Amino acid sequence: MLDRLLTRLALSDDSKLQPLLCKLLPYTISSLSSHSSAVRNKVMEILSHVNKRVKHQPEIGLPLSELWIIFSGADSVPMVRNFCILYMEMAMDRADSKEKENLSPMLLVGVSKLSNQHQEIILRLVVKGWNFGLSNGKKKAAGANFDDTVLINRLFLLFNGTATSHNVGSESRVTPASPALKGKLMSIFCRSITAANSFPSTLQCIFGCIYGSDTTSRLKQLGMEFTVWVFKHSKIDQLKLMGPVILSGILKSLDTASISESDATHRDSRTFAYQAIGLLAQRMPQLFRDSTDMAVRLFDALKVETQYFRLSIQEATNSLATAYKGAPSTVLKDLETLLLKYTQEEQSEVRFCAIRWATSLFELQHCPSRYICMLGAADIKLDIREIAFEGLFLVEDDGSSMSKIKQLHYPKLGDMLDYILSQQPNLSESAETRDQKLQFPSRTYLVIIEFLLNCFESELEHNTSIKVSSQFQSSVEAMCLLLEHAMAYEGSVELHAKASNALIAIGSRIPELVASRYAKKVPWLKQLLSHIDLDTREAAARLLGIASSVLPIDASCALISEIIASVRGINKLRFEVQHGALCSLGYVTANCMSRKPAIPEELFQTTLKLLVDVVNSETATLASVAVQALGHIGLVVALPSLIVESSSVDILVLLQERLTKLLKGDDAKAIQKIIISIGHICVNETSSACLNIALELILSLSRSKVEDILFAAGEALSFLWGGVPVTADLILKTNYSLSMASKFLMGDPSLSLSTHSPIEMNEANKDRDAMVREAITKKLFDELLYSTRKEDRCAGTVWLLSITMYCGHQPAIQKMLPEIQEAFSHLLGEQNELTQELASQGMSVVYEIGDASMKGNLVNALVNTLTGSGKKKRAIKLAEDSEVFQEGVIGEGLSGGKLSTYKELCNVANEMGQPDLIYKFMDLANYQTSLNSKRGAAFGFSKIAKQAGDALKPHLRSLIPRLVRYQYDPDKNVQDAMSHIWKSLVEDSKKTIDEHLDLIIDDLLIQCGSRLWRTREASCLALADIIQGRKFDQVGKHLRKLWSAAFRAMDDIKETVRNSGDKLCRTLTSLTVRLSDVTLTDVSDASQAMDLVLPFLLTEGILSKVDSIRKASIEVVMKLAKGAGIAIRPHLSDLVCCMLESLSSLEDQGLNYVELHAANAGIQTEKLESLRISIAKGSPMWETLDLCIKVVDAESLDQLVPRLGQLVRSGVGLNTRVGVASFITLLVQEVGVEIKPYTSKLLRLLFPVVKDEKSAASKRAFADACAVLLKHTVASQAEKLIDDTAALHAGDRNAQVACAVLLKSYSSKASDILDGYLAAVLPVIFISRFDNDKYVSGLFEELWEEHTSSERVALQLYLAEIVSLICESIGTSSWASKKKAAQAITKLSEVLGESLASYYNVLLQSLMNEIPGRLWEGKEALLYSIAALCVSCHKAISTDDSYTLNEVLRVVSSACTKKAKKYREAALSCLEQVVKAFGNEEFFNEAFPMLYDMCNTSALGASGKATLAGSGAKAEEDHIEQVHVPHEKILDCMTACIHVANIKDIHEQQKNLMQVLTTALSPGFPWTVKISAFSLIKELGSSIHKVVADPQQSNDHANIILLVQELFHSVAPLVIECISTVKVGQVHVAASECLLGIMKLYGDLRSINCTNVQFEGTLLHLYEVEKNGEARSLLKKCVDTLENLKLECPRDN
Repeated sequence: MLDRLLTRLALSDDSKLQPLLCKLLPYTISSLSSHSSAVRNKVMEILSHVNKRVKHQPEIGLPLSELWIIFSGADSVPMVRNFCILYMEMAMDRADSKEKENLSPMLLVGVSKLSNQHQEIILRLVVKGWNFGLSNGKKKAAGANFDDTVLINRLFLLFNGTATSHNVGSESRVTPASPALKGKLMSIFCRSITAANSFPSTLQCIFGCIYGSDTTSRLKQLGMEFTVWVFKHSKIDQLKLMGPVILSGILKSLDTASISESDATHRDSRTFAYQAIGLLAQRMPQLFRDSTDMAVRLFDALKVETQYFRLSIQEATNSLATAYKGAPSTVLKDLETLLLKYTQEEQSEVRFCAIRWATSLFELQHCPSRYICMLGAADIKLDIREIAFEGLFLVEDDGSSMSKIKQLHYPKLGDMLDYILSQQPNLSESAETRDQKLQFPSRTYLVIIEFLLNCFESELEHNTSIKVSSQFQSSVEAMCLLLEHAMAYEGSVELHAKASNALIAIGSRIPELVASRYAKKVPWLKQLLSHIDLDTREAAARLLGIASSVLPIDASCALISEIIASVRGINKLRFEVQHGALCSLGYVTANCMSRKPAIPEELFQTTLKLLVDVVNSETATLASVAVQALGHIGLVVALPSLIVESSSVDILVLLQERLTKLLKGDDAKAIQKIIISIGHICVNETSSACLNIALELILSLSRSKVEDILFAAGEALSFLWGGVPVTADLILKTNYSLSMASKFLMGDPSLSLSTHSPIEMNEANKDRDAMVREAITKKLFDELLYSTRKEDRCAGTVWLLSITMYCGHQPAIQKMLPEIQEAFSHLLGEQNELTQELASQGMSVVYEIGDASMKGNLVNALVNTLTGSGKKKRAIKLAEDSEVFQEGVIGEGLSGGKLSTYKELCNVANEMGQPDLIYKFMDLANYQTSLNSKRGAAFGFSKIAKQAGDALKPHLRSLIPRLVRYQYDPDKNVQDAMSHIWKSLVEDSKKTIDEHLDLIIDDLLIQCGSRLWRTREASCLALADIIQGRKFDQVGKHLRKLWSAAFRAMDDIKETVRNSGDKLCRTLTSLTVRLSDVTLTDVSDASQAMDLVLPFLLTEGILSKVDSIRKASIEVVMKLAKGAGIAIRPHLSDLVCCMLESLSSLEDQGLNYVELHAANAGIQTEKLESLRISIAKGSPMWETLDLCIKVVDAESLDQLVPRLGQLVRSGVGLNTRVGVASFITLLVQEVGVEIKPYTSKLLRLLFPVVKDEKSAASKRAFADACAVLLKHTVASQAEKLIDDTAALHAGDRNAQVACAVLLKSYSSKASDILDGYLAAVLPVIFISRFDNDKYVSGLFEELWEEHTSSERVALQLYLAEIVSLICESIGTSSWASKKKAAQAITKLSEVLGESLASYYNVLLQSLMNEIPGRLWEGKEALLYSIAALCVSCHKAISTDDSYTLNEVLRVVSSACTKKAKKYREAALSCLEQVVKAFGNEEFFNEAFPMLYDMCNTSALGASGKATLAGSGAKAEEDHIEQVHVPHEKILDCMTACIHVANIKDIHEQQKNLMQVLTTALSPGFPWTVKISAFSLIKELGSSIHKVVADPQQSNDHANIILLVQELFHSVAPLVIECISTVKVGQVHVAASECLLGIMKLYGDLRSINCTNVQFEGTLLHLYEVEKNGEARSLLKKCVDTLENLKLECPRDN
């Protein structure tokens, strides 16, 4: 039965395989229960065949339900079940969705009873079934609804059971779940909102987990996790019921658990417990706020718990803080004490939480909590310090701190000080000695001072009249005392500076209080004048000056005299003492001179002389301090002339030379002080000589490269100009700085300078002012602002802006505004950033202080600058050293030097022989200036745009495209500037861009082709940004131009432009894909987008020579194909052909190089081709082709098929050739019968290509294409194609390979068609298996194995066709075909045996016809096939025709005489087999004489070879060698002849036979010949033995005796000699067997006399020395036999 099933399976085609398997597979697997090994083996053979057939054909289904029935059967044996489940897995993957869904629940029945291995497989099958249902929308629900109340209640019932319920009957009681099941249920509860709101079941579940009798550590952990879930998701009414109870349980759990427990589950449980407390505190704060117990518990836990828990405790503690908001005052009071205690704890987590509570629980006005933050500000931990600063709301002084102080509600200064003093009462004690101990760390003091200052400022800001109240003044006194304590010796330098400046800050707001307080503390202040910190010394000097203003005039004079004496002392003072004394001298003298009465003139003169002497004699630092002191005095009064040698001399005249020298020094800070002081000195100065000296000194710094010096000089010039908005007291009694207030000219002048009134100007000094202003103006406008040197222009810009900003409301400045505006406009193009920024700031200042006409002109000028249409700037004549470029901008000169000045550029142009190159340099410089002007204009524009308002509206249309582009400029500064303008001009950026989109895109597209790289780069970046997210109606008209611009940028010469092009390309890709995607865009719009972009990409993009453009184009095309859907159909033919050609044209060129050198590198060509094709099929092009196939319809085929045909004919490149063939294959598989009208045309194209292709991979691909077309072609075309294919086997090697490849493809792709033509195909496959080319024969061998499950059956089925083809092949003129046919006959004979008898005649005749004639290579195959045919059909041949028998012998014998060695050997082998096969006695007489002659010839050759040595015998030797045939072959033939011979015939040839043996056993022949001789002797002995045993042949007895005697006496000694001389074990064994046979035969003939045995002694010796065990045993038998013969001889006589 199983044999018949196997035959049916082998003969059925694929289309009928599934119904057959539905019946065959269950029966076959059930047969495995048989105890017969033969049955089981046959089942395995069938299953193996099934596996091969269905492995690569997933569309063939398997009987899933039937296999499950067998598997689940009670009587199924393990082997049957194992194979059932194996094939069930295969069947599940092939089953339809309905069958899967129906069977999946059935699979779970009884699954728990299966083995673990089977359980896993069954569950996997169930999941496959359900997943399939989910993916197809056929599963009713994705899973159980965990918020179903009924379900959750039943799960709680399962969890808790009903064992404790008394009202439940015993039969209805449910036992609580096991711990394992509880764990599973808890994981469900932790995902269910309903479970969190199921009181009291929730509560019972939690307590069961935490305190249950059978609980485990894992359940405790899950219980705590569920608690967290409940606290987070339960409703508040439920939580009110459960919260207190659960909280008590949690606390009990925390108290009972050992802290030392370290297992992971315990740690998780404890972590969840703390998390639960934190959640409960957020949702039910009322549980905690009435007591500090929980706060104490958590803070203590932070101290004692291990590091692992501290994070969760910290989070819970922070959550708990919110619970105490609104707590009773008593609780809050207790918390204050607790928090203050916890800030001192060792654990940083405790301190952090304490300060966190202080900041979050209490408001800013709460003094105790702010005090806690002050303590935390000095903590060693950064995070604690940060949160402490956050609690104190200390901000950096960036100009906004005052506004923030106004918004915040700081505590009152008195309240804060009272609390600090309550904590540190020692702060209320006197601190005049400075040797007291600090009450806080220096860091804490710093924070306290900063916070108290904020409190002080805040209180004054909210109520300015409070400064006169006694309570406030008392608080200020207390703050001053605290600051004095901070000045203790052990304080840090930073602290001393902070405290002393804080006193100045207080003095600036309440000068009377500070002056009166420190007038009493002059000795204390004098200590500070020698402090090591400069800021502290200057603050102490300023305080001393403030104090001196209220001292009696006598005390003031005494103080000044004391300072003068200390400076003029004999002993050299250290620097700090001198510095402090000089600082204080200036402040004190200035304050005293502002009083009425002032100090005496003599003391005043002494003071000034001292200061002049210090300037002239001391270092730059002390000299600058002395000049500063003179400046402070000059702010109050004009400096009088000094009496020098009875003449009066102005101080500046005396100091001019010294000051000039100092201003040329390196001490920048000293220079700044001196310059500003010169300005101060000139405030009240009227002497033109002094003023000219001052101007000369200040203006001499125009070449300075130190920016701070330039700002200082600008400030000084402003004081000289007059009208600076500051007073003398502001400079002398506060820390005010004009430059700092204006943020170094970059601040808003209306905010920074308008709060102060200017120094009063004397109307009598108009001439003085006019002279000064004229000198300054001339210097600025005639020399500096339009200078050829950038340093001059920078200085002029700083000074002009200083005067404009500080003195802008002066009428003189107002008159000059047009000239100032022009100057600033000119300077906008400066390369120096400082100059440019200050120029743009100047524009803003001019706009602010100018009138309406001025503002309009300024707006127009800025717009023209930005749009590039501004008027031509003032021409500046270049000098040799004029810098045209910044150094390094355009590289180096030819000699490696710098290249920046006009002279250097001219030299380079001349050296290169291109003098006109200088014009290109200047053009580039002009562009740089233009760009810089735009940037500078942008800075100014952004500042005035909001003020300009409606004046800018007419310019928006021209501005907006430019501004959009400039925001993407490569220069970050230009970007920032333009962004400022944009934000100032545009309220709604998106709306503005949308309104002007076409205008912007058109402008940017034009600029993408600009000659300037930065314009191209900015345009691409801008386009990439603004087109994102646009709809087709917005960008459709620009799409093609956008892509063109992107590709052009991607091929730009500059890398940054290429990068911007890449970005634009990526954005365009995203945009185009979206617009072409029919799921995201209307079909009509998608089609239009596709019509615009796709042809462009295929022609301009993919065919580009730029690698990046090609890759980007392919990527876009692939994405378009993926999303466009049917919109791509009109372009299919172009797209497909482009992609197929790109497979080769875009291939990595490295692979081509490898292919050229593959042979040298030892790489197999076919493997390399496979690699190339694999890479190509993984490319985006192939992915695109896959997408194209999915949208092909019948209409598309009309255009696509002709283009594919053209590619088949003309396509070049391996990947393209394989690609087009593979595409056709996939296309046919996709469209199915719709390809039918085109099959004939395609097959006519494809079939010749298969033969002509040289590449194996390409050949296979085209063969596959033919195969899939074969399925859909008409019958006549199919028959012709298969016949043509079969005919290829007779062609050259390439044709044969094509034949094999085609047939293999037909077999795999169109097996149902091919099965109808097996009679034409199988004979070809069978014969071609024997091709001489191993590769070709291997291909056909595979085909044969695929098509035949049983070789014998197949040969029998198609024997007639095979024989016909064999005969045809033998008859051809091709030697290779003859040889193949002969080998095929040999195989037929071996497999079919006697079954071939009906065809032996035609086959044998064909073979014999070919034997005569010339020899050709491989002709010996004919002889082997004759031998095989005779062996298999000998009975039929012998019976049918004796003539044939003789003819065969004649033909073979004739072949034995041929001279070709290989052919003669085959003939001898054939003769041997023929003789044996037929067993005809006559053959001996016919063949033996010929063989005897050949033996003699062979013997002659052997002896001649041994003896001939002379050169004269060379020709004969060559002849012998040519015809020599191995002697052993001849002997083997003789052996076969003796086997069939009559004893009489043997006796007649006895003499010749003995000669043959004697010759063969002689030493001249090799041992292989001797082996054959031994076989001959044994065969001869066998024949003699048969005769002796046959009584009917007794008349031949005498002849036999003679023959045996000759064997014994003549041959046996030669055999013994062979044993003796040949050292080969195989020879010894064969010779011993032969010798033993002769002796036994000799003994059997008792009439022979056995005396006189000459070799007895030799035999005995050989036996003794023999080492081979088997030979020794045989020799022993020979010796024994010989002994027996000797014993028997006398009796016989």
